[in-house]
Amino acid sequence: MSEMPVQIPDDSDFSSFKDQCLSPDGWTSRYSKGGVTVWTRDQENQTVQKLKMRIVCKDVAAETLYDVLHDTSYRRKWDTNMIETYDIGRLTVNADVGYYSWKCPSPLKNRDFVTMRSWLPLGNDFLIINSSVKHPQHPPKKNFVRAVSLLTGYLIQSDGASCSTLYYLTQVDPRGSLPKWVVNRVSQFVGPKAMRKIYKASLKYPDWKRKHDPWVKPWMFPEQNMLQNISASDLTLQRVESLENIDESGVSEEKRHSDDDDT
Repeated sequence: MSEMPVQIPDDSDFSSFKDQCLSPDGWTSRYSKGGVTVWTRDQENQTVQKLKMRIVCKDVAAETLYDVLHDTSYRRKWDTNMIETYDIGRLTVNADVGYYSWKCPSPLKNRDFVTMRSWLPLGNDFLIINSSVKHPQHPPKKNFVRAVSLLTGYLIQSDGASCSTLYYLTQVDPRGSLPKWVVNRVSQFVGPKAMRKIYKASLKYPDWKRKHDPWVKPWMFPEQNMLQNISASDLTLQRVESLENIDESGVSEEKRHSDDDDT
């Protein structure tokens, strides 16, 4: 199986991602409550999960949401599903490679990703997209299942000086036959809760940032980026078939903690 080279996203990739976020075609609404909407899309490949979410963020400027989603120092304060995240290297002024691991609903195994991330401010919109890549120095880790992001990202749209709308779209192969309850739980509980966490974190971010290196924003000011440069030729696409596939379809649901119902 030949390795596929990595293509850094261009304007057409960002435009296509935005269209997917905004288009209703082919999406089925699964949840709509308290300003959060969740859609899923049936895939021919049943192992691939495709999910789209939207939240209206009153009193949060689009620029603030964009900063929150970029700022890994702040992410550690609000992303309780995250186990570890770190940057691996810089590809261009608006693309890098990083590692992220997250807690799966018990008793499933935890997942991790190595992804190429790209970002683009576009008029009143801000976009961040990622997809999985292979980096020779960051192979799959013990005790994690290496999942594959086929396409994941955020679209932030400005609705005036202090209001915005956030879309999150993900197409992921979790490398495992997941039971139906997991998919349902993500669309009904985990997803909406995550969107509300981002919103709440964004409301608090301006005060936090004033006390924590307020002028440091390497996603806006590339000259501040101290990451080592890496070349796209060092990377290959993370093919799904090259990873271990585990069968968790028979895993039964453990009793949910009350905070999962934070809707």
